[in-house]
Amino acid sequence: MANDRPTLEVEERPEQGSRSARRLRRAGYVPGIVYGGDGDCQSFKVGARELRAALVAGSAVIDLKVGGAGVRPVIVKDQQNHPVRGEIVHLDLLEVNLREKIQAPVRVELTGAEEAPGVSEGGIISQETNELNIEALPTDIPEVITVDVSHLEAAGTLHLSEITPPQGVEFLDDPEETIIATVTVPTEVPEEPEIEEETELVGEEGAEAVPADQVPEEGEPTSGESPGASGDEAADAS
Repeated sequence: MANDRPTLEVEERPEQGSRSARRLRRAGYVPGIVYGGDGDCQSFKVGARELRAALVAGSAVIDLKVGGAGVRPVIVKDQQNHPVRGEIVHLDLLEVNLREKIQAPVRVELTGAEEAPGVSEGGIISQETNELNIEALPTDIPEVITVDVSHLEAAGTLHLSEITPPQGVEFLDDPEETIIATVTVPTEVPEEPEIEEETELVGEEGAEAVPADQVPEEGEPTSGESPGASGDEAADAS
């Protein structure tokens, strides 16, 4: 029923170009385009607050009213978000026939990760697929596909083939090749043995300090040097 879906009232947008789009955003509007089933398209502008309210209503189908025209059932075809603030800066809508199946991407959300045995054993759950392609009537398209991973064991893998689609929904991705989530167990890195520090220092740093009263005078033999003729005297004597 139409009253089960959010209604979004928008205004026609005759202005075109990036400059006019920036002016609209500064004024609190989001520029957009609605594509019809017969290939025509119409530009519109909508208040950012009203748009957020319609999108968070939890319905894949929105009843769109452009100006004083009648209601048109639409779905979000594409949306562009600001890279920093995350707010919607442009919106593409697609008019649909509620009696005809369409293909659409749907976001995947994992639940029960904390209860998974693999996580209790120190594993980490990784979501491998964030979006699934489905086919369904517009009114059967879910806002999100929830997948329970509370049963995953350590080193376990969850494939799309193990998931039951919601009523009226058909998965289009390869059921065996599409991995939804995995549990990775971190490998323990062996500790390196500690190396004992050398107690004896070699070279200048390890040289023992000689007391001042034991420093030999000039010409006197140093420790380990036998007294006698110097090298030059020995050479003369030879």
